[in-house]
Amino acid sequence: MKGLAGTGFLVAFANRNDEHHDWAASVAAEVTEPLLTCEAVLAEAAFHLRSVPLVLEMIEEGLVAVAFDCREHLPHLKQLAKRYASRRPDFADLCLIRMSELYPKHSVVTIDREDFRVYRRNGREVIPLISPPEV
Repeated sequence: MKGLAGTGFLVAFANRNDEHHDWAASVAAEVTEPLLTCEAVLAEAAFHLRSVPLVLEMIEEGLVAVAFDCREHLPHLKQLAKRYASRRPDFADLCLIRMSELYPKHSVVTIDREDFRVYRRNGREVIPLISPPEV
């Protein structure tokens, strides 16, 4: 599976008490190559989990790999921030939108279905998602 890991997915995977843990664990079981992500997602996950070691373990175990340097994409990120200002996106979301443009064969693995249904890559393209089933 080719994917881009979002914060909610990583938190749900690492936290057995999260309502989406079973879904995240089943997605992680299908991972055959590291899910790509950015440092902003990892920082958010460490904050929500209150555990840097857990996040470092996800990297070490090959669940995720950092594949984005925001310095190389500042104009694009600024453009996305302006475009979606009314939604008040966090930095990690902006990075994932840009990563989706750079890695078009990768789906965003996220719990944040609401925002990612609105976000578009390359201006108008729907971003493919892997998210928990709607109830």
